[in-house]
Amino acid sequence: MEYVILAVVIAVVAIGAITGLVVSGRRRRELDRPSQAPSVTAPAPAKPVEGAVEPAAPPTATGATEAPEAPGAPAEQPAAEAPTAEEVRAEEAEAAPAIEVPEPTAGRLVRLRSRLSRSQSTLGKGLLTLLSRDRLDEDTWEEVEETLLTADVGVTATQELVDNLRTRVKVLGTRTPDELRGLLREELVGLIGADTDRTVRSVKDGDGPAVVLVVGVNGVGKTTTTGKLARVLVADGRKVVLGAADTFRAAAADQLQTWGERVGAHTVRGPEGGDPASVAFDAVKQGIADGVDTVLIDTAGRLHTKTGLMDELGKVKRVVEKHGPVDEVLLVLDATTGQNGLVQARVFAEVVDITGIVLTKLDGTAKGGIVISVQRELGVPVKLIGLGEGADDLAPFEPGAFVDALLG
Repeated sequence: MEYVILAVVIAVVAIGAITGLVVSGRRRRELDRPSQAPSVTAPAPAKPVEGAVEPAAPPTATGATEAPEAPGAPAEQPAAEAPTAEEVRAEEAEAAPAIEVPEPTAGRLVRLRSRLSRSQSTLGKGLLTLLSRDRLDEDTWEEVEETLLTADVGVTATQELVDNLRTRVKVLGTRTPDELRGLLREELVGLIGADTDRTVRSVKDGDGPAVVLVVGVNGVGKTTTTGKLARVLVADGRKVVLGAADTFRAAAADQLQTWGERVGAHTVRGPEGGDPASVAFDAVKQGIADGVDTVLIDTAGRLHTKTGLMDELGKVKRVVEKHGPVDEVLLVLDATTGQNGLVQARVFAEVVDITGIVLTKLDGTAKGGIVISVQRELGVPVKLIGLGEGADDLAPFEPGAFVDALLG
């Protein structure tokens, strides 16, 4: 019995000890737990007391009492003033692209002589070196002929130039460097034709605008040439409308429009893949309505061996002539293609009546003699030459300045 009582006492003591430990642990955890900041609640607005007088609103500068604004109501903003006509025109002027002032065409070829003189090593400098030899025998004259042929002068023109030089050198007897240079200059200018009319017919004698058709094969730079020609005409005081009749090349119309915007010329364009003749017709119609001096029509590049494409070019010209005759048909040729350019020229001349030649890329790799041979082949003058990639690198052709650049 005593053992039972002792066991019960020990159990009670153990339970009490365990309970004390649990309670003390809970209290310790509550003390260690960080206290949370109490949330602050805005007090509710006080209710108005019956019979109380509300305070009056402060008087305004005019003496009138303003009514109190409703809680949360937005403040009234002053009405915006409408822009004046002058401000509207100023904003439109800022949004429009800046109009460039093209470089004057007078003397442009003379200013670009340094670029053209890169061709002199083949033609001018080579001829002067040969003619300055102490003895001009048959071998020397054969080298002169070879130099001229290599420079794309052409067989007939080469023979004529050599015969004239041999006769004049024999008659003069003396061959100082200045005399030889003078003789060579006279003969080259004579072959090119100093008295030939090289004016681009950009103004019609009667009513309506002059129509200029720009043609050529793929890759010669027709669209760029058309844009540069617009700058030449604007620099000379002409008003111009551009016709983007190259509807086969996606970027052609955008490119031509950019050229026109630079000088303030309107561009007439049609849908991609549309009828080129229709675009050309609309361009002339627009030019008549606007009262401009010149309508420049950029046509699609075409292979001279494709009969269908060449027939289409003839159609463009016929449709345009419903408004009146085409005043100028300019054939764009790459001067670096040499004799291949003459083959292209012959085919185009059979489809449309070529009235003038534009020689592009005449700086550097071109040999210069193509000017002589293409004129003799077509019987039409070179009117413009391109001497670089700059916007004002298209220049009216001047035979004297051209030969001086070749001779150095």
